[in-house]
Amino acid sequence: MNYLIIALKSIAVYAFIVAAIRVFGKKELSQLSVIDLTFILLISNSVQNAMVGSDTTLLGGFAAATGLFATNFILKKFMYNHQAVSKFIQGEPLMLIYEGKVRHQALEATEFSVEELEAAVREHGVSSIENVNLAILEVDGNISVIANDYTHKTTKKRKTKKILR
Repeated sequence: MNYLIIALKSIAVYAFIVAAIRVFGKKELSQLSVIDLTFILLISNSVQNAMVGSDTTLLGGFAAATGLFATNFILKKFMYNHQAVSKFIQGEPLMLIYEGKVRHQALEATEFSVEELEAAVREHGVSSIENVNLAILEVDGNISVIANDYTHKTTKKRKTKKILR
């Protein structure tokens, strides 16, 4: 019964962290800054006791991890099957640049600086914002850039799941 309580506490902490990240916003999850990484490490350390309490046994850790893995799996399946829930939790893509013009309202909403946006554009092999036809902040935190009259497209390669038979 004690391990079930640990798993349930872990699930509650998971839900809290997801909600907090959604409420306080996200910028780029794919490329964490030193401040973001430090924050994540401190948050994980601060909620550890809330999940496992005084139980520092191996089974206590397994119970917490099992609760987190199960919750993550269920949430991802649920979001896949319910687009409205996915939009609520992850947000929607946001257009940052259109036809060489920065959409400052979108930039403010994401708390990106123009300098950070310029750096992202250069990372995609485009010399300046004026040469960008379209730049979108994707829900996973990556920025997609399309330039040169929509012929130069840079996309993030995603790892595909391999099915073993």
